[in-house]
Amino acid sequence: MKRKRFSVERSVAVLKQAESSMSVEDLIRHVGVSEQTFYRCKNRHAGMKLDQMRELKQLQEANARLKKLVAELSLDKAILQDVASKKWPDPR
Repeated sequence: MKRKRFSVERSVAVLKQAESSMSVEDLIRHVGVSEQTFYRCKNRHAGMKLDQMRELKQLQEANARLKKLVAELSLDKAILQDVASKKWPDPR
């Protein structure tokens, strides 16, 4: 089963509704998420505004790209060191 992903705007809207008079049980039933998912999102994003959440998401994506780049470069370096350390036969 494919997991649903809510947009940043939708997450903020749901958390704002939770702060209003709507009960958490009714809210999660209306939105269609589990109670655990709601509280995990609340713990992760409590007190953040929409622009802060967008910036956090952009930073996480940039961090993931940089980690991937470092992993690829480390692999390239290891391969080049392995090739450079081998003894090559004399071409004579």
